[in-house]
Amino acid sequence: MIVDCHVNLWNDEHFTPLYAEQMRRVRSDGDYGLKADAETVYQAMAEVDKAILFSPRYRKSAGVAGDDGAVADAVSRYPDKFVGFAFVDPMEADCLQRLTHSIEHLGLKGVKTGPIYTGVPLADPRMTPIYEYCQANDLPLTLHMGTTFAEDAPLDLGRAIHVDPVAARFPDLKIICAHMGHPWFEDCIAVVRKRPHVYCEIAAIFYRPWQFWNILISAQEYAITDKIFFGTDFPFSQVGESLAGLANVNHVIGDSGLPRVSEETIQRIKHANPFEHWWHDGNPF
Repeated sequence: MIVDCHVNLWNDEHFTPLYAEQMRRVRSDGDYGLKADAETVYQAMAEVDKAILFSPRYRKSAGVAGDDGAVADAVSRYPDKFVGFAFVDPMEADCLQRLTHSIEHLGLKGVKTGPIYTGVPLADPRMTPIYEYCQANDLPLTLHMGTTFAEDAPLDLGRAIHVDPVAARFPDLKIICAHMGHPWFEDCIAVVRKRPHVYCEIAAIFYRPWQFWNILISAQEYAITDKIFFGTDFPFSQVGESLAGLANVNHVIGDSGLPRVSEETIQRIKHANPFEHWWHDGNPF
């Protein structure tokens, strides 16, 4: 089984001019739209068995204003392929009401947020009711951990070291650190090893091959490869290239004699199944 645990979904109307303005600084190919509506995502996910979707609301920082309703609609169209997560922005005064609606009425199965994009630190009191709701309702919480292209985003909020005290306060909350916390992957690996219910995933880091190799070698050395999951960060990365990047992670070292990421690690990540780990009650369906 192959599960893409990190897939973005949005429609054309979810973009604001700020998005294209910022993407011009980081994408030389001119493809600022990065289409990711339900039909496009479904076709892009042909190589995987399941895909976990979310629609971020990063209007002020990244210029994307997603919609949980679009996620629920995509899941209703392709229930055998898609699993939907709600997005929560603690800057919104009604964030808990919106989250409750998305879980209890739209039927979404987990939660996503990004402190580096919302500007709200993980230790901020506004996050507490979100943690409490997720823990009480057995909802895994995926956190954007790592850097970003968005100019109006405090970099320190993307460091996975800040997950450690949250995991201590909420020991039954399943937390997933997206992107291995890159470029601060040591923080991520240390927290994942320390906290039983904290996991991580490799979305959108294969195209930095030297860093990717270092990350997986460190994960092997710290013996956390059983807690790493496969993801693409579609549409920023595609399934095929992400799988190829994982399979070819050792190419960057050639015959140098440096330690190699084992085939066992590669296959374990490729076939990691979040539905066996991220919910206390097992499969959420």
